[in-house]
Amino acid sequence: MPSKTKPVIALAMGDPAGISPELTAKVVALPEVREAARLVVIGDRRVYAEGEKIAGVTTAMDVVQAGESLQPGETPIFVDLRHLDPATVKRAVAAETGGRFALANYKYALELARDGKADAVSFTPFNKRAMRLARSEYDDEIAFSAEVAGLVGPASEFNVLDRLWNARVTSHIPMAAVPAALTFDRIERALRLTDACMRAAGFERPRIAVAGYNPHAGDSGNFGREEIDVIEPVVVAAGKNGIAAEGPFPADTVFLRAKSGAFDAVLTMYHDQGQIAMKLMGFDRGVTLLGGFKFPICTPAHGTAYDIAGQGVASVGATWAALLLAAEMAARR
Repeated sequence: MPSKTKPVIALAMGDPAGISPELTAKVVALPEVREAARLVVIGDRRVYAEGEKIAGVTTAMDVVQAGESLQPGETPIFVDLRHLDPATVKRAVAAETGGRFALANYKYALELARDGKADAVSFTPFNKRAMRLARSEYDDEIAFSAEVAGLVGPASEFNVLDRLWNARVTSHIPMAAVPAALTFDRIERALRLTDACMRAAGFERPRIAVAGYNPHAGDSGNFGREEIDVIEPVVVAAGKNGIAAEGPFPADTVFLRAKSGAFDAVLTMYHDQGQIAMKLMGFDRGVTLLGGFKFPICTPAHGTAYDIAGQGVASVGATWAALLLAAEMAARR
């Protein structure tokens, strides 16, 4: 069962052809991570050993097999699924075997949290092409997580950089499909979920700036009417329901105001509207949080970095931040 003193975090190894093995080894070796949480790492011990070699670290771990009972203590536990020989991994190549490896690890971690054996889930970066090669219907982590966890309510990705959050109304859909997806109900649902998730993370009353969709937030209707017809009515309704939302603001300046401390979060209308700003401000520290689940799910906001895989130079900053955010949120629950 989860620890009553420190939260138990199930950490799934991500894509084996990228920087995930070395990041997993690096983050497990950090004293501040082990002080904040009790770790259960899921993967293949041989792949993890390769990551240790690349990262230049070694950490004592209690190795167990799949299905064995867990008694998380001060020493991290490694659940060895023994499902991938590192000799078969071609570095920097998205492959079906890598996708199967990452999905199996992540599924096991989600099941631990779903069944009350872990308080939070984290994972090192996945490669979406490899995931789709392994599972053709794979869309993103949200749909897969909801399927495994049995979630029926709304869920969304949030990007977190230090204390600044970015939420989004639409995510992994084509740009051509965005306008039709910007409905009153969908924007309102995103605002409510943002407010709820941020309160669960310790914000008493999060201040949320809502970005417009068109250039200059439509310029009073000169460049589009989404702000007038859809977005502003949602902001007004949210205020009446106790959510501290303002906007819509031009997307090209709203992050400057949020960065200066005027807001705790920015709700953007589509994926790159917020991702570009957040990654420019802190690529090596940003965290992606999957919100809406009964337990926190956190991962670094960057990808598998095939271009530097195996060199031992990958920054552990975002992975470290993801583990600590997961531990903080789990402890609050």
